Amino acid sequence: MNLKDHIREVPDYPKPGILFYDISTLLAHAEAWHETIEQLALVIEKEKPDVLAGIESRGFLLAAPLAMRLGMGFMMIRKKGKLPGKTIPFTYDLEYGTDTIEIQEDAIKPGQRVVMLDDLLATGGTMEAAVALMQQAGADVRRIACIIELNFLKGREKLGGIPVTSLIQYDD
Repeated sequence: MNLKDHIREVPDYPKPGILFYDISTLLAHAEAWHETIEQLALVIEKEKPDVLAGIESRGFLLAAPLAMRLGMGFMMIRKKGKLPGKTIPFTYDLEYGTDTIEIQEDAIKPGQRVVMLDDLLATGGTMEAAVALMQQAGADVRRIACIIELNFLKGREKLGGIPVTSLIQYDD
């Protein structure tokens, strides 16, 4: 099955000149969604992770069913102020300003093996921050996995050599 056939391209979203790759059509197609989870599971299980970490919010859509499928824990990386209890924050630079992501203080134990998940790898800024946050908390980040990678934005170059798996690539 060609998963790319199930990605809707939305021109000029969220602003003019941007071509948005929408995974909603993939999620709505039961066979394509199942194939997506199975392909990612084959790669992820080889890393023998203790926990899967999903980045808000579409990363949750991948990490939660994969964690269930592989019989392991799932944790959320969220924007500041969205998690209850004590958190570990990480602030990073954006093109115009900063943003902060967090995990719950007890979400990861030092040395735990983690695979990071998101729907899309573009410039790599958010994933780079999420990896730094996990490493600050003591995690052993084994792999990054996503559905779509925009190769022309060279996001994987920011990720410190951590292996990246993407099921669909766009080169321009």
